[in-house]
Amino acid sequence: MSVISDTVQWKRLEEHAQVVQGVHLRTLLQDKDRCYAMSAEHNGVVLDYSRQNATTETMDMLFDLASAAGLEEKRTRMGTGQHINNTEDRAVMHIALRAPRDKAFHIDGENVVPAVHGVLDRVAAFAAKVRNGEWVGATGKPLTSVVSIGIGGSYLGPEFVFEALRTDPEASAAAEGRSLRFLANVDPVDVARALAGLNPETTLVVIVSKTFTTAETMLNARTIRRWLLDNMPRSARCSDADILRQHIAAVSTAIGKATDFGIAADNIFGFWDWVGGRYSVCSAVGVLPLSLQYGSAVVNRFLAGAHDMDRHFFESPLRTNLPVLLGLLGLWNSSFLGHSARAILPYAQALVRFAAHIQQVDMESNGKRVTADGTPLPFVAGEIVFGEPGTNGQHSFYQLLHQGRVVPAEFIGFCRSPQPVHLDGESVSNHDELMSNFFAQPDALAVGKTVAELEREGVPPHLHPHKEFPGNRPSLSLLFSELNAFSVGQLLALYEHRVAVQGFVWNVNSFDQWGVELGKVLANRVRAQLHTVRTSQDPSAVDETHFNPSTSFLLHKYLSAAQK
Repeated sequence: MSVISDTVQWKRLEEHAQVVQGVHLRTLLQDKDRCYAMSAEHNGVVLDYSRQNATTETMDMLFDLASAAGLEEKRTRMGTGQHINNTEDRAVMHIALRAPRDKAFHIDGENVVPAVHGVLDRVAAFAAKVRNGEWVGATGKPLTSVVSIGIGGSYLGPEFVFEALRTDPEASAAAEGRSLRFLANVDPVDVARALAGLNPETTLVVIVSKTFTTAETMLNARTIRRWLLDNMPRSARCSDADILRQHIAAVSTAIGKATDFGIAADNIFGFWDWVGGRYSVCSAVGVLPLSLQYGSAVVNRFLAGAHDMDRHFFESPLRTNLPVLLGLLGLWNSSFLGHSARAILPYAQALVRFAAHIQQVDMESNGKRVTADGTPLPFVAGEIVFGEPGTNGQHSFYQLLHQGRVVPAEFIGFCRSPQPVHLDGESVSNHDELMSNFFAQPDALAVGKTVAELEREGVPPHLHPHKEFPGNRPSLSLLFSELNAFSVGQLLALYEHRVAVQGFVWNVNSFDQWGVELGKVLANRVRAQLHTVRTSQDPSAVDETHFNPSTSFLLHKYLSAAQK
């Protein structure tokens, strides 16, 4: 089968990359017409990509490549519910999770939006009962603390949104007197951190597991169940069944397993196989814990923001389409300029967990070695994604960005702060101080500092090599009007769709994740050996025929230390 790199359009871009790499961003940024041309806007979101190592000709060629890859056709197939996740024979329809009631999205001939709103309505009703004190714990006390148990997409997306809204005035007011914590890692230390200071009488647990079989999640769930049962004050009218019914809810499709666990059927909220884990924050996976914390009104605005960006992605022309532009630029930097990593740099502390979430969305989606039809790729797909809020990152890894490896950077800023501060006597507000860096860092990366400038400043010659900044390091900037529930939804959907764009052009399946399976299988083998050794209390009982010498050596060390 042919791959996208065999096309004429790909070959032209390879040749063009050699030309562009010979032109410094110092020169490109002097072209005012180019700078204005390399920007786009949508509903309060401004994208400036003029600091990319690219020209308007580059963009023309990238759109030609997108056409050769069938980007618009693939976008249409996604939006019309066709089974584009071919290895699992599933549609990819997370856009339906945030669709208004009067919108229709069909999968296999069925409009799924009514079912989505059926779950959203149930979540809203349950969250309202918990928040207003109608639903109470087994001892009659209001449930003011929530622990959400899940891992991967069942954790990273909801935690990102939770953190993003903590300091939004409306969300913060709605959450007064409440707390939400997440438990993901099977490490018992994470359990201790999640439960520290909590009262079981006022704690509601949400277990998020589609199949109710995820090893880490279910062990954590059993651990928290035991904590509830062992620490709840008992009375004649407070049975184990009462505790589990009043204190645990679930997000799962495995109704039978969840009820066997002790969860009331009315407190189990479903989702569908056309919702991938890393794309599930807009389902009950995220909506339930977020609604318990912030209320349904705030969550609905978040969903509306995501839907707004969905419409933009599916309805806007490619050349002014923000997710398409981000996706094509990511592909340009990785496949043609050879940059294997990308930094996400939000100048907003509220987005402290955004990079971690997009790390999974992007790397689990596009970290593939074969095309959707199984043909080995002759190029590397996917990028290493990392990030940290500014200005913290400036005092961490920006040294490498400026004078080490070239890492394309994506700066995210907001015109208004949700928590403005301006001290008397200070020349600028705290937010203006933050944004001064947002505007300065992209220019520093692009323009750098020359030896001639150092000489004019009187810098000693022996320091010139150390203080020279080569510049020519690409970045783009996203500027939002303000940080609120609506814009957080926009940001989420923007990055979800940019991942799809890159996958569509590379022709990989961005919606499966077979790469996470092998480690799970091998862990089962190790788990069985640990059980055998623990039961026999003989560290030498490791069956070395199941492991290579390196693993056997480490297992012996681990088991011997544990016996001491």
